[in-house]
Amino acid sequence: MRACFFSAAAGLGAVLVSGSACAQDYPAANKTITFVLPYAAGGPTDKAARDLAQSMSKALGGHSIVIDNAAGASGSIGTNKVAKAPADGYTLLFTHIAQATLVSFFRQLPYNVEKDFEYLGLVSENPMNLIGRPNLPANNMAELIAWAQNNKGKINISNAGPGSASHLCGMLFQSTLKVDMTSVPYKGTAPAMTDLIGGQVDLMCDQTTTTIPQIEGKKVKSFAVTTATRLSSPVLKDMPTMQEAGLKDFTVTIWQGLYAPKGTPAPVLKKLNDALKVAVKDPEFIRKQDAGGASVIHDPRNDPAGHKAFVLSEMAKWAPIIKAAGVYAD
Repeated sequence: MRACFFSAAAGLGAVLVSGSACAQDYPAANKTITFVLPYAAGGPTDKAARDLAQSMSKALGGHSIVIDNAAGASGSIGTNKVAKAPADGYTLLFTHIAQATLVSFFRQLPYNVEKDFEYLGLVSENPMNLIGRPNLPANNMAELIAWAQNNKGKINISNAGPGSASHLCGMLFQSTLKVDMTSVPYKGTAPAMTDLIGGQVDLMCDQTTTTIPQIEGKKVKSFAVTTATRLSSPVLKDMPTMQEAGLKDFTVTIWQGLYAPKGTPAPVLKKLNDALKVAVKDPEFIRKQDAGGASVIHDPRNDPAGHKAFVLSEMAKWAPIIKAAGVYAD
């Protein structure tokens, strides 16, 4: 098999030839593509990654794609793993909104979000849902707000780690309600949900892909969704929005995207982006996302330029909220 690399010293002609070889050879039959997921298995981003891997595998002629759950340090460990990986298209990052928010949570990251990645495209976005332990005294948003006001400083709200979607939503809930709560971070959504169901914590704000099964099983109480309008999901269609509950401008959606290490050859990036665009149109992928209340993205954010521009806009949006909360991780 021909090597897939670029040599500036060899001249432009050699670069073009090498790029063509990369496109022809990629993906090699004897090499597996890995989606590095910087969070624990079992959460909504994990599910979306596995669903996308199946559909992109089909788009790449059945090529094997596996998931590597490299959790830790709020997702920065797995993200850095991809930033430092060989730029050959076989190690990719699948992550969510944390790609835009960890830069504000950490005083220093071992990678640069803007410079160390190639942006392949956004995949889907999820509304969020505020839920509570099954024996919580409140049964609706009005009762929850009253309960929160009467229990300031006594409430625990879990999340999947600093900078996670659930953490962002929880911070926005506290700041909007003007009620301080004790934030309890976990290494992923699954363990956070386990403790909520067990009553070890009081509240959690998480993606509907995770909350819907627990609501159906009557293992948690549901209070509101974070979208501007009510959802069409059979489980959540009667659930009010945060804004309907009186929390003005409270809207949060959590998106997922795919990235490659900086310097990955352009022909390889094109093959991956083409496969991603086929995958997000796969009826089976769309069905799986719909079942969990997620929306598959079909707009300019599927393209590398649109994807990167959106992430930069999200960085600007969340930075002042995180700064005002005064939450940092070393």
